[in-house]
Amino acid sequence: MIALKRILVATDFGEAAGVALDYGREFARTFGASLEVLHVCDNAIARGLGVDGFVADYSELQRDLEAGARKKLDALLDDEDRTMLKANPVLMISATPAMAIVQYAKDSRADLILMGTHGRGGVAHLLMGSVAERVVRFAPCPVLTVRHPEREFVLPDALIAVAKA
Repeated sequence: MIALKRILVATDFGEAAGVALDYGREFARTFGASLEVLHVCDNAIARGLGVDGFVADYSELQRDLEAGARKKLDALLDDEDRTMLKANPVLMISATPAMAIVQYAKDSRADLILMGTHGRGGVAHLLMGSVAERVVRFAPCPVLTVRHPEREFVLPDALIAVAKA
């Protein structure tokens, strides 16, 4: 028997991440699990270290990035998510999003990670790598990756009611 108590959805606020959140909500409802929605905000301050002793001050930029991310995270979750699914928005700051997601999953003892993937191939994948691929490689629990557009796996409740009738 599969027992899922803590579901972690990692989001970059893209379309594929939105679909992963839909999946996360359904898994949380089905298994009576709590839902955590994690966004890893870039650490602009860490990137501010320059060459030849030059250090840029990105503290205001960092505050703006974090404030914007918090607003987006809060907007993703509605009252039903917060009450029924015990959904919790989580914001982390890191220059390495994949490792931050993996560490958070370990620390929170997540049973499942859901995340979107852009499905880049070829040169784009070689140059940018894949956060989802690294999370799959190092995660302490199963990872479900979702591409957009996805296969119709999560059906709206109205379609389920019609199918049962």
